[in-house]
Amino acid sequence: MNLKQAEVGVEYIIKSIETNDEELDSFLFSLGCYSGESITVVRHMKGGAVVAIKDARYNIDNQLAEAINI
Repeated sequence: MNLKQAEVGVEYIIKSIETNDEELDSFLFSLGCYSGESITVVRHMKGGAVVAIKDARYNIDNQLAEAINI
């Protein structure tokens, strides 16, 4: 299941991140978004989702939400 399919308010553990871009992987890692870390969808929006990672909130687009497997 990917992050786009996640329920709002439920804490999930990231299983994998499937991108073909090393720079994007590095950026996500710097935010604390990596395998084994917990992530919670705060709100789904038309263009993406608001997620909570390590006491911070981020707005991610649908393409990135589909790349994060939980």
